[in-house]
Amino acid sequence: MTDSTQTSVLIEHLFRRNAGRIVAHLARILGPARLDAAEEAVQDSMVRALQTWPYHGVPDNPEAWLFRVAHNQAIDTIRRNRMMGEKTESLTAELARAGRTQPSDPDVEEQLRDDELRMIFMCCHPELPRESSVALSLKIACGFSVREIARAFLSEDATVAQRLVRAKRQIAERHLTLDMPPSAALNPRLDAVLSVLYFLFNEGYTAHEGDALMRRDLCLEALRLGQLISASSVSSPRVHALVALMALQAARTPARTDDSGDLVILEQQDRSRWDQRLIAIGFRHFDLSLSGEDVSEYHVQAAIAATHARTAHAGTTEWPVILNLYDQLLEITDSPIVALNRAVAVARVHGAARALLDIEPLMQSAKLQEYYLLLAVRGHLLSQLGRTAEAADAFRSALQCRCSEPERRLLQRKLAGCVQALQT
Repeated sequence: MTDSTQTSVLIEHLFRRNAGRIVAHLARILGPARLDAAEEAVQDSMVRALQTWPYHGVPDNPEAWLFRVAHNQAIDTIRRNRMMGEKTESLTAELARAGRTQPSDPDVEEQLRDDELRMIFMCCHPELPRESSVALSLKIACGFSVREIARAFLSEDATVAQRLVRAKRQIAERHLTLDMPPSAALNPRLDAVLSVLYFLFNEGYTAHEGDALMRRDLCLEALRLGQLISASSVSSPRVHALVALMALQAARTPARTDDSGDLVILEQQDRSRWDQRLIAIGFRHFDLSLSGEDVSEYHVQAAIAATHARTAHAGTTEWPVILNLYDQLLEITDSPIVALNRAVAVARVHGAARALLDIEPLMQSAKLQEYYLLLAVRGHLLSQLGRTAEAADAFRSALQCRCSEPERRLLQRKLAGCVQALQT
């Protein structure tokens, strides 16, 4: 990797880590109605970094550099457009004062956390449609591009862009604020907030396309935000359940690819490479999630992840327990992806033929038409049953779907194995 490429990767990581925090901070000063100005300032700081750092070196404190440049860009925008009327000078003065502080200072860091938390909850205001809330949070608080959000929603770029425009217009027209709502209004927002973190984590855990299987920075960012909420006054058992799920899943990331970047399936992973620190965090939050009577989908998914995490060897996995948990999960959500994952557990407990019967109805699911894993699992089951030609066709179809390059290489190896078996 060249120095220029390394710098670009660093800038992207810093942007993902800091964009939401700085936008939220600027929005507190400018007002939520001017989210576009706050976003533009942060985007400009990233462009400036891409233009200067590869040639002049990375600053000693790159986060503080982005923070300061974003503030300066916001000041320039306000003065150029006089967008705040008579408040222009007082706001530019406040921005200038804030821009001279360091984000690493404890007081500033605490304020940034506060701003970020308020921003996420404002984006998830109950007056905004749920899909718009989640999309806006991913864009503003998590630094997602429109294209990334469209992939997460299995939607079109233009559709997502329109949702974002409408949501921002509603925030301005309804004078929504960054003030935290009273306790009675928290629950409707909290569900949307957790959906945002879940989307963010899943996008990082299995990238939909590109050279890498995972984007670990997204996983850790989702986990960081989850821990931020779990440590706040708005925490609840289902928050801890989601944090547990993310931590236990993220713990596997060091073992999910080999030295060549190829995908290593769960049963073949070297479990000694699993991150024990994250596993400990996961079990701690899982224990905290059991404090109430609430049983959410995150509780059940965390229980599945915990069953894998406490199993030292793949051969001793408690598949009947996992299948039972998937049955419980299907009672909570009718997600076809959950049904697909359940079929994998069925294969472990009752065999490939039974699992294939469960797979067939999913082939008609509109949501899974372009989901490569459905075809990949079907191919695997057909291969186990000795139906090699059909398995090869399933793997060929899977290769036509969008997936990351490591996933594509695994499918190609599976297909090659089928072709070789048919020729012998």
